[in-house]
Amino acid sequence: MKKQKSILQLFPGEIREYFKQVSEKYETLSEIRIRAGRPVMIYRRREEFYLTLSGEEKLAEGNSWEDALCLDGGQVEHVFSYLCQYSPYAYGEALKQGFLTVSGGHRVGVAGQVIRTSDGIGGIRNVRFLNIRVSHEMKGVALPYVRRLYEEETGNIHNCLIIAPPGLGKTTLLRDLVRLVSNGGDGYRGVRVAVVDERSEIAGAFQGEPQNDIGMRTDVLDACPKAFGMEMMLRSMSPEVLAVDEIALSEDVETLLLLLHCGVRVMATVHGDSFARVRGKPYLAPLFETTYFKRFILIREKGKAGIYNEKGEEML
Repeated sequence: MKKQKSILQLFPGEIREYFKQVSEKYETLSEIRIRAGRPVMIYRRREEFYLTLSGEEKLAEGNSWEDALCLDGGQVEHVFSYLCQYSPYAYGEALKQGFLTVSGGHRVGVAGQVIRTSDGIGGIRNVRFLNIRVSHEMKGVALPYVRRLYEEETGNIHNCLIIAPPGLGKTTLLRDLVRLVSNGGDGYRGVRVAVVDERSEIAGAFQGEPQNDIGMRTDVLDACPKAFGMEMMLRSMSPEVLAVDEIALSEDVETLLLLLHCGVRVMATVHGDSFARVRGKPYLAPLFETTYFKRFILIREKGKAGIYNEKGEEML
């Protein structure tokens, strides 16, 4: 109910009425896309719908949109301002990256006219496109894997790399692993976890406070570049485990190696559809030149994953 309510609270009063029926089926809702002068689109898992003027959803087939809800540019700008609590400058740094995280942990992609500065992109104005990615916590998805992360002799966490193509749930699985190892459970101890959440997708922090359940022993550094944030958390929070999403740059890998040399255990995600493809990426090669990583979780399709040891042997 709380998450369902958080969807309605994304919209100002006069527009909110259109989304009441949409919010009632929260569990299957993945995205709401708003484009000025075009139909509001609703995505539920792999199905696409458009929203009607009566607040109903109709399957998007063909090019018949006569009864579709279309917001004009001013209305889209109003929704954007409302999401920013009428203070877009407070979200300036996030908007330079093209998104903001709002109450409920939902992430809103923003597009429009880019403001150029001598240093690059200064922000976005005349916002005409919004992509609301709905936050879902899937508690328990990591239960089949969490015990395999612990060393039997010491009770310490093995370094773990989660591998999957985009959209198959890497971040969802990482979030649940963070929650489980932070809290501890029957037969495994809770550990201090530091999350470096560059895009606010793991903790879903809003005004610094996590909107997702990430465990009782977890500290979060929100909206901070990964490489800088990992070093900062190493110095400031003395974590036993550091979690980070989507390792994509050589500087991220260099900082991960620093953490590993310091004895901090790592849980991270990378894009890929196989061990071979991940190992073949030049910037990731240093991670495989050692035996630091002893656990790999490979997601091949939604809801289906396997956990492997450093020899590539499946453990489940």
